[in-house]
Amino acid sequence: MAADRLISSGSPYEPIIGYSRATVCGDYVHVSGSTATVGGVLQHEGDAYGQAKVALETVIAGALAEVGYTLADVVRTRVYCTDAAAMDGASKAHGEVFGEIRPAATMLAGLQFVNPAMLVEIEVDAWKRS
Repeated sequence: MAADRLISSGSPYEPIIGYSRATVCGDYVHVSGSTATVGGVLQHEGDAYGQAKVALETVIAGALAEVGYTLADVVRTRVYCTDAAAMDGASKAHGEVFGEIRPAATMLAGLQFVNPAMLVEIEVDAWKRS
């Protein structure tokens, strides 16, 4: 089944790799792994908490807003970190953003990203509640 709508971030990698920042499928929005990269520049180098906040509140929230969704509509998150220290900061940011929403969540550490300065990558699924 094809997506109802594709949301692009304008990244030059989207057509090369073959992905979208987000896809809308019925009442669901699936947001691809998102980092703290804004305008091609990684924000908060060396700070996992800051990177997680930007990924959630700027990149992911922006993609959701394009189709009328908010972070309150998120039902599942996946947080990927380089190591346990990065997981501490990312977990704190996740708790601040989703403490009341409480989506299903997966958190993994021990990963390497394409840019070694990236400490955190987050993806979410959102559902528009009736």
